Amino acid sequence: MTSIAVIGGGKIGEALIGGLIAAGTDPTDITVTNRREQRREYFRERYGVETTQDNNHAASGAQVVFMCVKPKMMGGVLREIAETINDNDADTTVVSMAAGLSLASLQEDLSAGTAIIRVMPNTPMMVGKGVCAMTSGRFVDEDQTAMVKELLSTVGMVVEVAEEDMDAVTALAGSSPAYVYLVAEALVDAGVNLGLTREVATRLASGAIDGAGAMLVQEGADPTTLRANVSSPAGTTVAALRELEESGIRGAFFRAAEACALRSQELGAPVVSPED
Repeated sequence: MTSIAVIGGGKIGEALIGGLIAAGTDPTDITVTNRREQRREYFRERYGVETTQDNNHAASGAQVVFMCVKPKMMGGVLREIAETINDNDADTTVVSMAAGLSLASLQEDLSAGTAIIRVMPNTPMMVGKGVCAMTSGRFVDEDQTAMVKELLSTVGMVVEVAEEDMDAVTALAGSSPAYVYLVAEALVDAGVNLGLTREVATRLASGAIDGAGAMLVQEGADPTTLRANVSSPAGTTVAALRELEESGIRGAFFRAAEACALRSQELGAPVVSPED
């Protein structure tokens, strides 16, 4: 039995809770916080978890505290619960699910020696198909790393990375579902332009993306080979791919990924006051 606190009952927090319960975690071992009573009632009724608006109450006695709050709120909430975590009998592992915030910056808002793990999740956690990249702080032992990895694996794939790679991870996994949704939206509009109804175009585009994704995650799959397998010489697919290449699709993704990684760096940069 692992006592789990989820600070922040937003989309990421709910996705995590849903995955944990689906994997067999006892709902009564999970406490989620939210400021709105309506949202707390929703969690109680749908998932059977404990709820509270008191972050310290949730963190008290918890073995793992998942911080599912926005980056700009993280420091204040960590400082709020730091003493409670420090006073827990068991060593509490704090897991940040926020983009951009370094382990060092997180450590500044907690007591010295607190075990901290930084995670970059993505929203497909909500359907058990998430990708979570994690990196552990200096005070995290192997058992704590294994415990958090096991918990996160209930909502998808978990990849351990070096912290210096987290900004790139944000661009490649954390934010990339939005890129795929934009591609899907464009395909649907293209289908409507060709005379299909929006309903049919949506089903075709969504189904094709789902199938292509399933093939990509097969062991040994290579995107270049998969693309070539669909591209008959002088065929319809080659004609379409030529248009995409001439429109600069590769360059667009390069620039998008770089912009995303840069923004992740900016989110983690310390705020300098005018007096400094």
